[in-house]
Amino acid sequence: MKEIKTIGVLTSGGDAPGMNAAIRAITRSAIYVGWRVFGIYRGYEGLIAGDFKELTTESVSNTIQKGGTFLKTARSKEFMTPEGRAKAFASLQRFGVDALIVIGGNGSLAGAQDFAREYDIPVVGLPGTIDNDLYGTDSTIGYDTALNTIVDCVDKIRDTATSHDRIFFIEVMGRDAGFLAQNSAIAAGAEAAIIPEDRKDIDQLEQFISHGRRKSKNSSIVIVSESKKDGGAMHYAERVKKEYPEYDVRVTILGHLQRGGSPSAYDRILASRLGYASIEALQEGQRNIMIGIDDDHVVYVPIDRAIKKDKPIDKELIDVLAVLSI
Repeated sequence: MKEIKTIGVLTSGGDAPGMNAAIRAITRSAIYVGWRVFGIYRGYEGLIAGDFKELTTESVSNTIQKGGTFLKTARSKEFMTPEGRAKAFASLQRFGVDALIVIGGNGSLAGAQDFAREYDIPVVGLPGTIDNDLYGTDSTIGYDTALNTIVDCVDKIRDTATSHDRIFFIEVMGRDAGFLAQNSAIAAGAEAAIIPEDRKDIDQLEQFISHGRRKSKNSSIVIVSESKKDGGAMHYAERVKKEYPEYDVRVTILGHLQRGGSPSAYDRILASRLGYASIEALQEGQRNIMIGIDDDHVVYVPIDRAIKKDKPIDKELIDVLAVLSI
């Protein structure tokens, strides 16, 4: 196997708080072992275009506390084609890059896997997504910060919900995973959470109205995981207006504010550990893996497993919320 002397690092897909901390850890860990580091700007788009810049220790100073990603990020349709990946590989060869580290979510790591299969270059993924939906890791970079942001918003909305005796449906991100919705509902003392993992079994709105909306509660908070299939919070609010017109309903869609902000201490530590471990993994000859955290231990997860296996939500969390919201 070719000796590694130079690595590239990029962030892809949706930004997540803690990505800068991961870039910092990767850069400094690589320099510590004597490697050069190129930051690749704008994700896979920058990889194709050759938008590379060498990073130094100073380049990543004063970044650990900043949200977003200073390398920028983008979604690339061209990289999804064999021709686009061929251009990307040519860029790596032009800059003498021997290994690639990709920080991103499911789609980003799927792209990394395709790239690694086609070209003989070690690729390591870091789980960077607020959705926490990658299999094989207890937490993803950005999830904890997003969760705290949601709870802070819900606490504020609770004040006005109580003042006006209303039901608030609050939509949070998560795509096809309910981790943000379920855990923010518990942390914020919400009355219910409507999540993808539970939609198949029961009518969650009917359950909330019949069990969670008792007479002694004049206001209620329901956290809804976004969904293209049924329309998310707006869908359930419209149902209440039609089926239970006696209730005063409001909708808040938190949107992209969930992605922003300075990363929490947990996300800074997680990103730092995973970034450091990615360099250790490359030194050991690992390739086509995602670095994860399991029971507070760093683990290597085959990218194929991380992106293809569904990450189960702990059903006990559903029971906890159901009991505590009475």
